[in-house]
Amino acid sequence: MTSAFPRNADLHSHSRVSDGTLSPAGLAQRAHANGVDLWALTDHDEVGGLDEASKAAAALGLRFVAGVEVSVSFAAQTVHIVALGVQPDSVALRDGLAQIRSGRDQRARDMAHDLERHLGLADVYAGALRYAGNPALLSRTHFARHLVEQGVCRQTHEVFSRFLTPGKPGYVEHEWASLDQALAWIAAAGGVAVIAHPGRYRFTTAEEWALLERFKALAGKGIEVVTGSHTAQQARKYAGLALEFGFYASRGSDFHSPTESVCDLGRLPPLPADLVPVWELLH
Repeated sequence: MTSAFPRNADLHSHSRVSDGTLSPAGLAQRAHANGVDLWALTDHDEVGGLDEASKAAAALGLRFVAGVEVSVSFAAQTVHIVALGVQPDSVALRDGLAQIRSGRDQRARDMAHDLERHLGLADVYAGALRYAGNPALLSRTHFARHLVEQGVCRQTHEVFSRFLTPGKPGYVEHEWASLDQALAWIAAAGGVAVIAHPGRYRFTTAEEWALLERFKALAGKGIEVVTGSHTAQQARKYAGLALEFGFYASRGSDFHSPTESVCDLGRLPPLPADLVPVWELLH
């Protein structure tokens, strides 16, 4: 695959198997309708939707990349590593993801309790669970949808400005996989590791530099430069860091829902021409 192809790659999206609202097949159809010609499903800590996504993409003539977004703890923050081109049946990857998911339920119950205490609501856990296509992956997004339904906020973006983030009600610290573990699992599954939406993390300059250096030392290959949550200024910043560290550049909307996502599938600006796209590593 050369840098001239694809014209419209979207290598970061989520289905109902994690915290999106569409089925894997529904995402494939939306990607195809929006002109995407290389698409990855990257559900959080779960590969259960990849078979459906792959079959739906094949039926549409859409080139598909099997992926997953792995939750990692680094410098007391949650960092997401997108793995592209993984073998979904990898025992190391599946066992590692199961290990991550095993801690999610207690975290979700603690989040629900804290929201109930601050907001005077009842049965927040059950309310959030109604939005989860996969009960093992109850996340902040599912709680946000429940708070919108309850009239606490008007939209999910407002929820995350008032709740469920560090220092706000409903936020619960959690220890995910280490960066070393995550990259070992991805390597064992034959995947390419990419730092997702780096502009979203609240690192100091020194902490961000430490993340990039450690990621490179562990044979991490890519960084998202153009993504749904990046401003044009952030895209320029991470394009520069991609060149400085020798990272391949990725492009992905981080699409979750037609009504919630900032950026639709396939509606991103192109990667800067001086970067080497990560799809050159994908086969």
